[in-house]
Amino acid sequence: MIEIIILNYLDKRLDCPVVLSLEDGFKESRFIRFERVGSSKTNLINRVSLAFQSYGSSLLDAAKLNEELKSAVSELSALEEIGSVKLVSDYNFTDDSTKKYRYQAIYEIYF
Repeated sequence: MIEIIILNYLDKRLDCPVVLSLEDGFKESRFIRFERVGSSKTNLINRVSLAFQSYGSSLLDAAKLNEELKSAVSELSALEEIGSVKLVSDYNFTDDSTKKYRYQAIYEIYF
């Protein structure tokens, strides 16, 4: 599963927790969560769309973590399993209902 490869890579590159889901009792204020939001396969080439959410204790902290994430994800193509990485968009994605500051970056990754 490509998510496991990316999770392991980001765990080594970033100085905050990186998770695929939020478990009850998760208390970290600065972390990254990501999930698959789409995928396709054409001529034996796989494409996955991933949404990365960078959470911070302030909007500035979330924005800084988003920049760290983008730097790390842009280097994923150095891995043997990854063909290319494309940033589709990133933006402020603060959760108004919980008042948690976060940014979201959408990537297409070919493998």
